[in-house]
Amino acid sequence: MAKLFIVPTPIGNLDDITLRAIKVLKAVDFILAEDTRTSGNLLRHLDISKPMVAYHLNNEHKILARITERIKSGEQAALVTDAGTPAISDPGYLLVRECIRQEVEVECLPGATAFVPALVNSGLPADRFIFEGFLPQKKGRQTRLEFLKEMPCTVIFYESPHKLLKTLEQLALHFGEDRHASISRELTKIYEETVRGTIRELITHFTISTLKGEFVLVIEGKKD
Repeated sequence: MAKLFIVPTPIGNLDDITLRAIKVLKAVDFILAEDTRTSGNLLRHLDISKPMVAYHLNNEHKILARITERIKSGEQAALVTDAGTPAISDPGYLLVRECIRQEVEVECLPGATAFVPALVNSGLPADRFIFEGFLPQKKGRQTRLEFLKEMPCTVIFYESPHKLLKTLEQLALHFGEDRHASISRELTKIYEETVRGTIRELITHFTISTLKGEFVLVIEGKKD
């Protein structure tokens, strides 16, 4: 039966793949991969051999119709990204939307997403939060930070190593140096680290630390 499966993959530790994800990856006709080399490593680890099609931000508009037509014709496909759940700060939304429009069944498996363990590890309130993904690089960035600083709930960002300190300095400017925060990196990997403190303390810590891995920033909401 024609279907698109959204399959989360481990964010670091390969043992975090679910039994159901393995079953689906073995059963589908082909796999859509953000980076076929990265996904190829995972498939070899799982002893799975399937045709792969590159599906990423640079080509998703071009191949969207062709992929949807393949699935609609009766094939089953699994969409994976390099790490985590597709469509969460990664490609996937456009394909899911088009499949729904074409009345192709879509099924999303539960699985790894980096911001969830980072939020729980932070010790900050997790009952209400805003997940921002990556902030705008230029246009709208300052406006967005001004808006988010007023939020009464926890705010979560993703950030790359070479932009972390700049982002922390901007957070100090907009949110205030004394706002509490937590930063997690290399989640589920050998060198996993979570650092907690005020934004100023985090700036001091990461100024003298080696910046490697992907970072999840969890910021305390504005207090009444």
